[in-house]
Amino acid sequence: MSKSEPPQHPEERGERYLTLVEHLQELRFRVMVSALAIIIGLGISTIFTGDIIQFLKDPAEERSDRVIFIFTEPFGGFVPYFQVAMLGGVILAMPVLVYQVLKFVSPGLRGSERWWIIGTVIGATGFFLAGVAFAYYVALPPSLGFLLEFGNDVAEPNIRIGSYIDFVTRLLFWTGISFETPLIVMYLARFGLVTAGQLVRWWRLAVVGAFVVSAIVTPTIDPVTQSLVAGPIIVLYFLGIGFALVVQPRRKEQTGG
Repeated sequence: MSKSEPPQHPEERGERYLTLVEHLQELRFRVMVSALAIIIGLGISTIFTGDIIQFLKDPAEERSDRVIFIFTEPFGGFVPYFQVAMLGGVILAMPVLVYQVLKFVSPGLRGSERWWIIGTVIGATGFFLAGVAFAYYVALPPSLGFLLEFGNDVAEPNIRIGSYIDFVTRLLFWTGISFETPLIVMYLARFGLVTAGQLVRWWRLAVVGAFVVSAIVTPTIDPVTQSLVAGPIIVLYFLGIGFALVVQPRRKEQTGG
């Protein structure tokens, strides 16, 4: 922009400021659409919930032929069924959820940058599914090996189905969320909250944070399993630095030159 040109008003650039009431109305609309997407996803996932539960049980049954799943309360079979159906509903609704979040913050993007929304929806869904797959195929088997083999000479592994489904679904969901690290880092850089240089200097904190996150989402305390989860998070952090380097505002943009 040359010095003789007056600064454009946000509305002239295709943007406009929203009042507090309009923000609340927009938030309510986005929440309602997200809730509807989860309900529809929940309805679809209930059709396959029985097969999904068996799929989640397979790693434990493959680790030990002595595993028996039981429930000891009247709702002991219903609660895990609902948990799995809900997880399936959230996964199916993930593209819609990400889209609604981005549309809510889209007033902060310029008109030419709205195409980011579609790319981010695809990327966020892909990273989440990659995290779920990683948790199931890579992190879960050694975790179950540790849990089922430790002390098996003392007692038989009769496992409450509710407890098993609870820790498996938590592991899958939160590992999927942790795999969103590159996109989170990218958007922090795009909005000028951090820079790629700062992220590089913070690599030691990122490594410690990755192990803290892995300690929270993994069901065991053994270092092998935690390293299996922390390793990809560290790699994804550095991938996020690469994204940040590409999308962060250049000095000209920051100074308005």
